Amino acid sequence: MKSTIISILIAIVLIGGAVFLVKGKNDANPGEVKNNVTVVDGKQIIEIDVKGGYSPKVTTAKADMPTVIKMKTSGTFDCSSALTIPSISYQKNLPQSGVTDIEVPAQKVGTNLQGICSMGMYNFSVNFI
Repeated sequence: MKSTIISILIAIVLIGGAVFLVKGKNDANPGEVKNNVTVVDGKQIIEIDVKGGYSPKVTTAKADMPTVIKMKTSGTFDCSSALTIPSISYQKNLPQSGVTDIEVPAQKVGTNLQGICSMGMYNFSVNFI
């Protein structure tokens, strides 16, 4: 009886810890906008972190400018590493850790470029203004 109670307490602690870890990584505000855009040598660089989704989820960038999206993975093992950007016919499995550059041709004002994971669980968008 005593071992059963101890086993139940250990299970509760493990499940609670797992829920805490998963919830902590997904607390990003869905409408969050970060300053993740820089311009280097006439090219616009957009940095997006990939792990348990994409951060930031929404980016505002300049239109009519060559763009590179830098997808940064760090121990990423979830479906967000399998990225598709339909409007530029991009589909690739990102490395578990590293940076993947995606060349994006100049986009017109009002264009909304969207990326999505293989399971459709996570997405991001870049609004060109």
